[in-house]
Amino acid sequence: MKVGVIGGGAWGTALAQVASADGRETILWALEPEVVDAINGRHENRSFLPGIALSPAIRATADLSELDPCDVWLVVTPAQHMRAVLERIPGCDKPLVLCAKGIEEKRGQLLHDVAKEACPGAEIAVLSGPTFAHEVAKGLPTAVTLAAEDRQLAERLRASIAVPTFRIYLSDDVAGAEIGGAVKNVLAIACGVVEGKGLGQNARAALVARGFAEMTRFGLALGARPETLTGLSGLGDLVLTCSSTSSRNYSLGRRIGEGRSAAELLSDRKTIAEGAFTAPVLARLAREKGIDMPVVDAVDALISGRANVDQVLEALLSRPLKSEGI
Repeated sequence: MKVGVIGGGAWGTALAQVASADGRETILWALEPEVVDAINGRHENRSFLPGIALSPAIRATADLSELDPCDVWLVVTPAQHMRAVLERIPGCDKPLVLCAKGIEEKRGQLLHDVAKEACPGAEIAVLSGPTFAHEVAKGLPTAVTLAAEDRQLAERLRASIAVPTFRIYLSDDVAGAEIGGAVKNVLAIACGVVEGKGLGQNARAALVARGFAEMTRFGLALGARPETLTGLSGLGDLVLTCSSTSSRNYSLGRRIGEGRSAAELLSDRKTIAEGAFTAPVLARLAREKGIDMPVVDAVDALISGRANVDQVLEALLSRPLKSEGI
């Protein structure tokens, strides 16, 4: 099976490295000409994943039509650009594995719904879980969730991607897998703020626990299953991204906690912190559905500039005390 990867950032490159195991031909589409040249000429993505020697079975291209012969496409474009990229592909009827994490800001849609509209003839699956790109590219042990409504599709896709160090667990809870990946990005920003503000490990642990309660409330309201939210694509990913500067979202939050403005940081970042785009739409959807998500609201206020760190802290700490529970 020939694999195509749409997106030449760190995560797309790492997935191409996994897909090219045992010399399997893999075609990686990248927007940046310098990324294409570096991968083809030096087997390295110096722009987004420096220092990692890539498999010679990976061939990069800036022409989406060159992915036509591939049997499956891993879609690793940023969440807010997925629709535009997929709509550029004529036919677009290959099985799609969505690997970005977020909610489309403009329409408030989960990414599998975006893909269904952009590519009505495609079978769709979602790949999510606790994954730092540089570790995956190095072949360090990783476990992820692959969610698809069609079990046979999921099994076929797993066979085309999995290697011993990249373990894939199957699910049919597509919405649940997506919700975990989207919400944890917003919560990681909040945990970064705690670190940058010097509020201590007790505060961060409490934030992770209460943030997970928010993720659960939101997920259940949208039809996700509890076991998905407590699994790799939910709690597993939340733990990873709320505790390491390797997380772009955590790093963004830490700098905000140190006193930098979100607007300044977002205009100066080469890589995208998806949580900054997910926070406003997630907060809006929660309000519309009557779901209490105070941590998400706080991150939204920080990203929009409506409040500073001290103000959101005061608002959170002055909330009425109540019984613990979802």
